[in-house]
Amino acid sequence: MTNARKMASIPPVLGSPGIDAIDWPMVERDLDAGGCAVLMQLVSPDACRALAALYPDDRHFRSRVVMARHGFGRGEYKYFSYPLPDPIARLRPLLYARLVAIANRWNAAMGIDVHYPAEHADFLARCHQAGQTRPTPLLLQYVEGDYNCLHQDLYGEHVFPLQVAILLSEPGRDFDGGEFVLTEQRPRMQSRAEVVPLRQGDAVVFAVHNRPVQGTRGSYRVNMRHGVSRLRGGQRHTLGVIFHDAK
Repeated sequence: MTNARKMASIPPVLGSPGIDAIDWPMVERDLDAGGCAVLMQLVSPDACRALAALYPDDRHFRSRVVMARHGFGRGEYKYFSYPLPDPIARLRPLLYARLVAIANRWNAAMGIDVHYPAEHADFLARCHQAGQTRPTPLLLQYVEGDYNCLHQDLYGEHVFPLQVAILLSEPGRDFDGGEFVLTEQRPRMQSRAEVVPLRQGDAVVFAVHNRPVQGTRGSYRVNMRHGVSRLRGGQRHTLGVIFHDAK
């Protein structure tokens, strides 16, 4: 079967009722309050299964990373190559368009003199001009005992401050454990951890690196990291949608 046929066999990626029906003002409030927000049923169950089924076929990917070899944890992931599978190529700019205003407002609040263009293609052109030409959407695979250490997905000078992880497997049926975890470190305070409950097809939008927090003297930056807790059984697949490309 050719790549084109395999990609065409993926059903429509968006779940019901779709991206336009998401309460985006609530998403913005959740991001401001805690650095993350859940998009429920973003991807349909059929599309989740079809995307996860791409993992064994290396024709779709530019590289494979075994986490234990680099001290990243246990488990593995693969970065997609360009051209991206059509469902991912369509979903990436749709999500960017909904998040870019938040990203620009956050940068202004943190005193970061970077403004993101309205179109994702224009932002990718900026990345590519700086030598960040390698695609960053990825599929992650975990089995029993695997986990992902706390980290940040930066990849170069140009960083979009939000990213999305979509759970392709069903907790309690396909796997146990393996919760998505965020930590937040505020100046002169102990770190705060948050576990984000997700079901198959749900997505979490979260801060890549820093986010603004309103203090008594204005906004200040807090440092964010994310990871996955230890899988207690089964197999877990996740689609990661990062909006900047890598060097």
